Amino acid sequence: MERNNLYPIFLKTSQLNVLIVGGGNVAEEKLGFLLKSSPDANVTIVSPMFREGTLTLAEKGHVKLIESKYKKRFLKGQHIVIATTDVPEVNVKVHKHCRKRSILINVADNPPYCDFYMGGIVTKGNVKVAISTNGKSPTTAKRLRQFFEDVIPENVDDLVKNLNEYRKTIKGDFEQKVETLNEFTKGLIETSAIKSNQEE
Repeated sequence: MERNNLYPIFLKTSQLNVLIVGGGNVAEEKLGFLLKSSPDANVTIVSPMFREGTLTLAEKGHVKLIESKYKKRFLKGQHIVIATTDVPEVNVKVHKHCRKRSILINVADNPPYCDFYMGGIVTKGNVKVAISTNGKSPTTAKRLRQFFEDVIPENVDDLVKNLNEYRKTIKGDFEQKVETLNEFTKGLIETSAIKSNQEE
């Protein structure tokens, strides 16, 4: 059976530099997803032109716009690159340049040229859930995102904050604290399961 072997991580994009190559629909979509999840992300976009929607999004975040065709010098200081141009040869060139510099690269709609995928994301305060279909079906990831947005309660952030405060009061070593918290939160799963069954 085929399985998803990707390892999910949550990046502090305020401490990283993200470059988007391209200024069309896909670039605007990627920028929108990125800023929705990480409003404090440091982003640079390189393109000969920019859509009105992209210009509007750029005003809301830490986004630098460079009106130019792609050149490899734009990779200097970048940690993550997203190539979105409608010219396959340019995207492949960006991929090649990034691999030589050990920069993580995502070429939109071209899984073989991706070091990572931008999956569906659900955010409720401090709680964030990322969804991946291993690059097979972004539409399924979107539907799952909508499902989890409905299922995860709005007050889950209050629960997380309260548990964080409670954790500070627990005595003992690391293993004892984990055991106490596991026991304390076990009821949350049982309560959620009962609620789900009632709704069915």
